Amino acid sequence: MSNTEYTTKKQQNNQGSKFNKARFKNRFVAFLTNPMHVISMVAIIFLVYTIVIPLVQMVSSTVTWSHDDMRAYPDAEPGKLTLQHWLYMIAGDISKNVFYEPILNSIHIAIWVSVLSAILGGTLAWLVTRSDIPLKKTIAFMAIIPYMLPSWMKSMAWLVIFKNDRIGGSKGLIQALFGVSPPDWLSYGLIPIVIVLVGHYFTFFYLLIAVALSSINSGLEETADILGAKRITILRRITFPLVLPAILSAFILTFSKSMGTFGPAAFLGLPIKYYTISTMLYSSIRGRMTSQAYILSIVLILIAAITIYINQKAIGKRKGYTTVGGKDARKTLTPLGKWRIPIFSTVMSFMFIAGIFPLLMLFLQSFMLKEGVYSMSNFTSHFWIGSSNPNIASGEVGVLMSDNIRLALKNSLIVAFGGAALSAVLGVTLGYIVAKGRKSMTTRVIEQLTFTPYLIPGIAFAAIYLSIFAKPGFLIPALYGTLTIIILITVVKELPFATRSGTSSMMQISGELEEAAKIQGASFFKRFTKIMLPLTRKGVISAFLLGFISGMKELDLIILLVTPKTGTLTTLTFQYAESGFQQFSNAITVIIIMIIIVTYFIATKWGKADLTKGIGG
Repeated sequence: MSNTEYTTKKQQNNQGSKFNKARFKNRFVAFLTNPMHVISMVAIIFLVYTIVIPLVQMVSSTVTWSHDDMRAYPDAEPGKLTLQHWLYMIAGDISKNVFYEPILNSIHIAIWVSVLSAILGGTLAWLVTRSDIPLKKTIAFMAIIPYMLPSWMKSMAWLVIFKNDRIGGSKGLIQALFGVSPPDWLSYGLIPIVIVLVGHYFTFFYLLIAVALSSINSGLEETADILGAKRITILRRITFPLVLPAILSAFILTFSKSMGTFGPAAFLGLPIKYYTISTMLYSSIRGRMTSQAYILSIVLILIAAITIYINQKAIGKRKGYTTVGGKDARKTLTPLGKWRIPIFSTVMSFMFIAGIFPLLMLFLQSFMLKEGVYSMSNFTSHFWIGSSNPNIASGEVGVLMSDNIRLALKNSLIVAFGGAALSAVLGVTLGYIVAKGRKSMTTRVIEQLTFTPYLIPGIAFAAIYLSIFAKPGFLIPALYGTLTIIILITVVKELPFATRSGTSSMMQISGELEEAAKIQGASFFKRFTKIMLPLTRKGVISAFLLGFISGMKELDLIILLVTPKTGTLTTLTFQYAESGFQQFSNAITVIIIMIIIVTYFIATKWGKADLTKGIGG
């Protein structure tokens, strides 16, 4: 090659290199100036930092030595890899008590709760959508009341009725009125935990199955009826297969939440040392056995993940059926005949027992000076408005007079309003990204990351955040002991529901509206705030309401993270119950429920939010 040819070739290469650099620069600038890309990257960074990194760090802590381990293992070298923690839990001398029995107890509870909730919720959904039962709107409203009540509140109400003086120390309502001491298996343990949780989680089955039944044209069932099929055959061969995806979804939601529930398992299990994964995890954290607690957390997450995987496989293998067409789905109601009034009475009685009766019992108990004494002379307002009296509850003042409870109320409102508002805004923003870029890799990553908190039970999620935010890291100071960590974990835990609510709302908005505004020169921020947000207002308010209710009644998620200065009404309730001051605990619970109900009615009146069309955990 001559010098001239070499020089020409070199100039061409330089020009090509400059062209490539210019093209890369232009693409990079275009990427940075595209709001969708910027928001997507910020969202991924946020999700990785708040979900992925905590998970990774928790897993790594179970296979490395820590400084705390040197108390039991003097030869341990902090930071070195080890399987000793796993061997201790799986094959150690106390494995049966701290690992296998709690896991089996949790699985028993989850299976029974899921099956019984499916039967109750499915039956109720069929009665409301497919029968001529009266007062359907009233039944539908009463069906969501159990969701607004914390499951641990019903545990306290159960003890009010069924507690015995052998274990509880005082008489429950049954023993006080009839002189019959309920057996221990009815007062504490598996059976009461299952009954309490069924009275809470049947709502999920009712809502999801009711929506599925409402979308099915009853002509399918009528055709089978005309051809001579029996009612049980129609239900088994037509109705049940069509609503099976809804049943499976509700089953997974209920199973996962029942596995990780803490409140009912603590109130009804710990007095007889009936441990579940969640209560054993809590005890391990309190005993500074963090590696043991993280292993239990991983087991909880794996069980939830496996269950959801099986669910997805089961749905994926089903054949597709077209049940919703362009015409309005005709509904023909099944007449209940002579059973109409008895069935209606039974349903209303069940709704009253599941939703209203527990609250009434706790309200009554909050006025009783001594538990188990049902006489007029035993009633007092001290636990509400009383001043300090050394002879009553160690000198504690009434809940409406207590500075500690005012602080807890303030913290609860900050957490509930702050967490709900942030999760609603994040949900609609991430929903916009998912709806507008469904085929991109970035969108799929965001969608999967926002779903991850759904896999993690609340008590396990708290353990994860305790591990990573208890000390400073990556430009963020230690958050333990602040309300910030409680709000943050509340927001992240609500992301699966808030994001899906936002995605659903955004999918209903035509892209032409945003395109027209873009042509007129409207910026992304203006298009989002002036067009997208107003059109998704109802979805945002619904997401906010779900987040607020969850935040106000949350116990499992924050019990490990609170300090005396950051305690909420729910954690204060648990502390009073542990100390034996049940009247204070009952009074605070009534306050929590009243705040939730007032907020719900304001949201439904002003924002037209409707929990019967979307519900979370």
